[in-house]
Amino acid sequence: MGGFFGVVSKADCVNDLFFGTDYHSHLGTRRGGLAVRNTEGFTRFIHDITNTQFRSKFETDVTRMHGVSGIGAISDHEDQPLIIGSHMGVYGIVTVGKILNVEALAQQAFQKRSVHFAEYGANEINPTELVAMLINQGETFLEGIRLVQKTIEGSCSLLLLTSEGIYAARDRLGRTPMIVGEKADSIAVTLETCAFPNLGYEITKILGPGEIVRLTADRVETLQPPGKRLQICSFMWVYYGYPASSYEGINVEQVRNRCGACLARCDTIKPDYVAGIPDSGTGHAIGYADAAKIPYCRPFVKYTPTWPRSFMPQEQSIRELVARMKLIPVKDVIQGQRLLFCEDSIVRGTQLKDTIQRLYDSGAREVHMRPACPPLIFGCKFLNFSRSRSEQDLAARKAITELEGHVENSQLKEYTVVGSPKYVAMVERIQLRLGLTTLKYQALDDLVAAIGLPKEKLCTYCFDGVE
Repeated sequence: MGGFFGVVSKADCVNDLFFGTDYHSHLGTRRGGLAVRNTEGFTRFIHDITNTQFRSKFETDVTRMHGVSGIGAISDHEDQPLIIGSHMGVYGIVTVGKILNVEALAQQAFQKRSVHFAEYGANEINPTELVAMLINQGETFLEGIRLVQKTIEGSCSLLLLTSEGIYAARDRLGRTPMIVGEKADSIAVTLETCAFPNLGYEITKILGPGEIVRLTADRVETLQPPGKRLQICSFMWVYYGYPASSYEGINVEQVRNRCGACLARCDTIKPDYVAGIPDSGTGHAIGYADAAKIPYCRPFVKYTPTWPRSFMPQEQSIRELVARMKLIPVKDVIQGQRLLFCEDSIVRGTQLKDTIQRLYDSGAREVHMRPACPPLIFGCKFLNFSRSRSEQDLAARKAITELEGHVENSQLKEYTVVGSPKYVAMVERIQLRLGLTTLKYQALDDLVAAIGLPKEKLCTYCFDGVE
C-alpha cells in the first residue's frame, strides 16, 4: 500500500517531516523518500527500506535538509517523492493508491509523441510519474489534480509540494484517509493520525472524498469541496491501520476491540485462553477475551529488535523464514491448552498454517481460529494491500477451486452468504488445510457494525464483490 506526510511551517519543518513520515512505516515495505523546498530549490532523498528501518536510512540525510515545507512517502513499489518540472513551475509529488488504467493512459500519452517516462523500472511505469503527467496537462495545479481524479480508474490520493504551498487531494471516493493537523507554527497533512500526537498536532480537518485543499503555514484553503459518495477501505480498520490512528473520527484499536467482542458473542467455544496473532490480531483478541470473560494470554512472543515485517522480502521462502523466526512460541503457556486465536484476516494462509503447526508441536490440545473479517474472496482492486499476484492465491479462492474448479466472479455470490451450503463447504476446506480444530469468520454485518459507518460508505469489495 503506502503512506505519506506533508508539512508547511513558519520555521524549519524537517524534524516533523522525518518523524511524521516514519510513523507510516507499517504501510510500506520497499521505498522511502523525503523532499523539502527552500529558497534554493528542492532537496530530496530516496532509499530502499526493504531490509532496514526508515529512520536508520534517513538519519544522516535529515542533517543535510532544511526548508519550511516538505513531503514524505513510504511505498510498497515506486520511488517517490518525484521532483517534476512543468509550465506551472517545479514541484514535488507523492501518491497513494492503485491506478488500474496505467497502461491505457500511457499509450494515450505516447500517441502525442512529446511525452516520455523516465522513472521506468521492472518493466513498469511509475504510477506517480503518470499522475504528474496528467497534472501537467492542466493550466493550474488545481485543474491538473481534477483531471487526475476524473481520468484514473482505481484510487489515488496525492500531495504536491509547490511554491504556493502543499496541495492535498483525497481519492475521489475517499478509499484512503487524509487528515489535517495544526499547531502554533505548522500545518500538516497525513494518512495516519498516529503521526500527530508526539509531534504536537491537533486534528482540525478530515478531508472528504475528492476534496482538494492547499496548505500554507497560516491556513488551510478549500479549493474543491468533498463529494457525496464515500468508499473508505474497511480493511484499514481490520488490519492495515495503526492502532493509535483514527479514520473518519473512528479509532482503529476500538474497532478491533469491537470486532473481537462481536466474534465472542457469536461463539459457543469455551477455550482455556484467548490469544492474538501478533501484532494486528492483538486488539481483536483483547475484545474477544473481555466479552467472553476468558483469560487472555500470549502463546507467541514477537521478537521485534531485529526481525522486519514478514512480508518485506520479495521471495516467498524468505518471507516465511522471517515470519517463523520472529514469533517465538512460549511452550509453558501452550502445553496442554485449548487455545483460541483471533487474527485480522486469512489472506493466503501460507504463514498461518506453519504457525498453527508450531502450536501443536508445542503441545496445544486444540487450536481455534477467529478471523476478524469475512473470507477474502475477491482481490483488492484499489489499494494493493496484498502481494498476491492472483486472486487464486487467496485461501478462500483456493478452497473454492478445490471444491468446483474455476469459477467466474459472477458465480461467487453464494460463497459470500454466511451459512449457505457453499460458504460452509469453503470454510470447512480452509479449516482442514490449516489444521484447525474450528474456524469461524466474522460476518460482514458485524464488521460493519464494529466500524460504525453505514455499509454504503465502506469499500467491502474484497469480501462481497460489491463496488
